[in-house]
Amino acid sequence: MKILFIGGTGIISSACSQLAVERGMSLFILNRARSHNFDVPAGATQLIGDIRNDPDGVRQLLAGHQFDAVVDWVAFTAQHIEQDLAVFAHNTRQFVFISSASAYQKPPAHYLVTEDTPLVNPRWQYSRDKIDCEARLMQAFRETGFPVTIVRPSLTYGLSQIPLIMGSWQKPWTMMDRMLRGQPVIVPGDGTSLWTVTWNGDFAKGLLGLLGREQLAGQAFHITSDEVLTWDQIYTEAAHALGVEPKIRHIASDWLVAKNPDLEGSLLGDKVHSVVFDNRKIKRFVPDFSCNVTWAEGVRRSIAWFRADPARMAIDEAHNAMLDGLIG
Repeated sequence: MKILFIGGTGIISSACSQLAVERGMSLFILNRARSHNFDVPAGATQLIGDIRNDPDGVRQLLAGHQFDAVVDWVAFTAQHIEQDLAVFAHNTRQFVFISSASAYQKPPAHYLVTEDTPLVNPRWQYSRDKIDCEARLMQAFRETGFPVTIVRPSLTYGLSQIPLIMGSWQKPWTMMDRMLRGQPVIVPGDGTSLWTVTWNGDFAKGLLGLLGREQLAGQAFHITSDEVLTWDQIYTEAAHALGVEPKIRHIASDWLVAKNPDLEGSLLGDKVHSVVFDNRKIKRFVPDFSCNVTWAEGVRRSIAWFRADPARMAIDEAHNAMLDGLIG
């Protein structure tokens, strides 16, 4: 199977790239070379191009190629989708758009989320942009038969990320450092909201099982773990993996957003709501999909990865100051 990843070296996509190579797929990775987070895996072919700033150059670069599947990891706006439609109208059997589970209705009308849950998020522009992307792709599917399949990850992590709700995404060790030093950490609300975190290697099994399947045009899937935890449990397990007890401070989400409006999307537009994902659809189409890495195991793998190289344990001092200010 010949596949193309646009991106392919991020937290989620790097695990998919590695698994694709291990499964013997002919993997091409299109990126700008200088911006990726992880190395292109041995066995993949790297193509240097910038589809966002030079789509005509990418079209020329891909001339003569025909792909069984193209996966775009880095499309975030309707304008990006227009570029994809222009470049891939005739050279792929399947186009996979990586959307986001944050596009689902917020606040949710029902705790159990299926692929038919409405897409509406008045709290987060990122999610509304993803919704617009999906709408444009489905329009192209209906009008021209563009072979789009939509995939919606939720909070997916790997070795280099520890996905705590009030953590620093750029420097994840910041929250681990706080707990090691006995500093308080914020959990929005009362800590009982239900949430799911998914190991990137488990997500990869679901995604790769969808590739090259033309009959999935017009279909949408979310791919998440079945493990459901409260945010207090997620924080407590992370602290126990460090060998400490967390000093959790529960603070009302509305108040946090009032004091720091930048938190609105991530909190009120996503993570403070209780959400449980119904994964029956992905399991029906990819019978060997299963999530085997629990949060208890995954967070310990991540902590070991950070501790293996002190350079990875960078601290986000601005984020620390923001947390201390809110707690104060």
